[in-house]
Amino acid sequence: MTEDDKYALKEFLQAASVLVGIPVTILIILVVIINLTSSKPIDESSFEVVDTYKECDVVRYTPHQEATYKYFLYCEKNK
Repeated sequence: MTEDDKYALKEFLQAASVLVGIPVTILIILVVIINLTSSKPIDESSFEVVDTYKECDVVRYTPHQEATYKYFLYCEKNK
């Protein structure tokens, strides 16, 4: 094998690795994006009675897509 043949083989292998590497990289990125977006988002606010105070319910409220809690009293008598 001559030096020209070795150089041509090296150039061919580099081009082939680029042509195969780009689609594989794009495919991996697409799979990661699909997996990240396929998780089911929280689409409702949540209310939970956590305690009572003077015949009223202490309700914990979690707003949509937030990591905070808000508390309030809910009294049936005041309706």
